Amino acid sequence: MLPPFSRRPFARRVVLGGALAVPFVRTALAQQTFEYVAGSLGGGWYTMAAGLASLIRDENPDIQLRVVPGGGLANSTRVNNNQSQMGWGIDTFTAAAVRGEEPYTAKHERIRTLGTGYSPTEHNLLRAADKQPEDLRGLLTQRGLRIGCPQRSSTDEMTLQRILRFLGTSPDKIRSEGGRYLNGSYNDIAAAFGDGQVDYLYVALAKPAAILTEIGQGRRSARLVGFPDDLRKHMIDTYAYNEGIIPAATYPQLQSADLPVTTMDSVIMVHDSVPEDVAYRMTRTLIRAKGQRLTQIHASMAGYDPATSWRYSGAPLHPGAIKAYREAGVMPAA
Repeated sequence: MLPPFSRRPFARRVVLGGALAVPFVRTALAQQTFEYVAGSLGGGWYTMAAGLASLIRDENPDIQLRVVPGGGLANSTRVNNNQSQMGWGIDTFTAAAVRGEEPYTAKHERIRTLGTGYSPTEHNLLRAADKQPEDLRGLLTQRGLRIGCPQRSSTDEMTLQRILRFLGTSPDKIRSEGGRYLNGSYNDIAAAFGDGQVDYLYVALAKPAAILTEIGQGRRSARLVGFPDDLRKHMIDTYAYNEGIIPAATYPQLQSADLPVTTMDSVIMVHDSVPEDVAYRMTRTLIRAKGQRLTQIHASMAGYDPATSWRYSGAPLHPGAIKAYREAGVMPAA
């Protein structure tokens, strides 16, 4: 047996070593990474997802979000299938996915949300300033129409198809009449517009959209087009969209007056397997960031209001989000 003066240092080294090792093991075990499916590169959703990932990581170092490109229609299915544990969705399309309604063929029962209202999104129809006619109905039904819009997995393109159907036309009809219906990323179709490959663009982006601002400062003069009353009513009554205004000062090079448009809003979807504590802490961080911190990520996020965010009925709130909203005093107890 070692004498007392030999045992004590050895014992202290063991205890100290254990004390140092335990936090390291605990931190490593607690580290969790989740995939966050956003929108196209160059779009507002991707920028906002990256900003939220950084914000959540700053307050919750053990929660890591890996942002990947996606599209509004496909994101619901990716989250429902747990390919991505988290993702952006659009209110009207998320509700359709949960119910298994068009454009979805099966109920998406594994989707939960952290609420809505994170980024009211306007639908924008842009025309080259030297092209006629100037009204939405006339320009979308003209022969030889050359228009660019995002890829077919996007809510932008699905919405454009719904508008074309209401007007009695379609992508196939546009092509059959000698026109062009170009799909691509936001950057690709913006470049095509600038190069004269298309004369019109259709994009759903929250204001102020960087691509529209850049086009307004570009070499090809362009103008935004307002949505007529009957179309806005049809989109609300048939598909549960909303309507709003793009104020005249939003894109001064592209508009000279307020423009009425169809709108929709962003939902944060999560798979129901995301741990309650993780969903709770992410939602708590978002609630605390209301106002300036969210607006610094993207101007459209100024509209986020926890008092109304939880009221979205298109998909169930995650239990962790319920806990955070109740703790914040904006959601009544059960």
